[in-house]
Amino acid sequence: MGERILITGGAGFVGSHLALKLKEQRSDCQVIAFDNLKRRGSELNLPRLKAQGVDFVHGDIRQPADLESVGAFDVLLECSAEPSVLAGINSSPRYVLDTNLAGTLNCLETARVHKAGVIFLSTSRVYPIDSLNKLDFDEAETRFCLTDNQTIDGSSSAGIQENFPLEGARSLYGATKLSSELIIQEYQSIYGMPTIINRCGVLTGPWQMGKVDQGVVVLWAARHIFQEPLSYIGYGGTGKQVRDILHVDDLAKLVSIQLDQMTALTGSTFNVGGGVEISASLMELTDVCKSLTGNSIPIDSITQNREADVRMYITDNARITESLGWSPEIGVEQIMEDVVRWIRDNQDSLRPILSSS
Repeated sequence: MGERILITGGAGFVGSHLALKLKEQRSDCQVIAFDNLKRRGSELNLPRLKAQGVDFVHGDIRQPADLESVGAFDVLLECSAEPSVLAGINSSPRYVLDTNLAGTLNCLETARVHKAGVIFLSTSRVYPIDSLNKLDFDEAETRFCLTDNQTIDGSSSAGIQENFPLEGARSLYGATKLSSELIIQEYQSIYGMPTIINRCGVLTGPWQMGKVDQGVVVLWAARHIFQEPLSYIGYGGTGKQVRDILHVDDLAKLVSIQLDQMTALTGSTFNVGGGVEISASLMELTDVCKSLTGNSIPIDSITQNREADVRMYITDNARITESLGWSPEIGVEQIMEDVVRWIRDNQDSLRPILSSS
């Protein structure tokens, strides 16, 4: 599969990176990046896509006619999303619902018509907030750590597995992604559509336009480079919250493997992330950023938890590693070096997007 690859959200951080990598690896394939360019900074990817020979279609997944205008394709990489976990909390949920749920349905319908396979980028946010926050943990000097003394299925010191319970609230963003997963499973069962679902942890790397509510790794690096303040928010305000992080290059390697094994993997759902080995607390990110930039910045301490936040999330990659032999290779230090180098090399164009001033 893969003579004609459609990537929705194709000018965004993840979508554009996958488009460029796949075109580099599969020069005989036509790769189409489809995007509404709503997220600020996505327009910066258009020259990069064009230079690599990736076709761009300006369209919106909320509009079926826009998707239909692309024509036939062999496989769809569904990377489009309103990615903020805070979406709809203090405003109308219309956009996040229309984009992440109705938009995915439009993508699936278009794929069904063209008998195409689908790789869907989901999120670790499908797992309920309360359950994640009830996990047993120790408090170390620089981070919170999961223990093996867990009473919830699918959890251990190695992180969260795919059988972690799904009952409970998870944010509107997480709910739209889980709902999309369920619909994808029905399309696979009813129509025989080849499908793979990847529940991704924190994805990061160069060309991510990080903000307070999404893209924390790039945000942390940018604030250090531009010498602007940050805050440790919630869980005591110490910055010990932990996330595993995955370089987008490692994700691209996985997606390439999956494209070659669509038939064998169809119907699969995988947790995909950096795991314990490639994880960091906010406090630890601060230390790395200080070292790489030479800058110390003021960091406020806010003890009150932010709505929809979790103390820690670590991906257990056991299923994907056993199935495909894939595991992430790029560590925290290298991830931060790549991000810092990218921001410094593009400060003039990135300052209006990444700077808080």
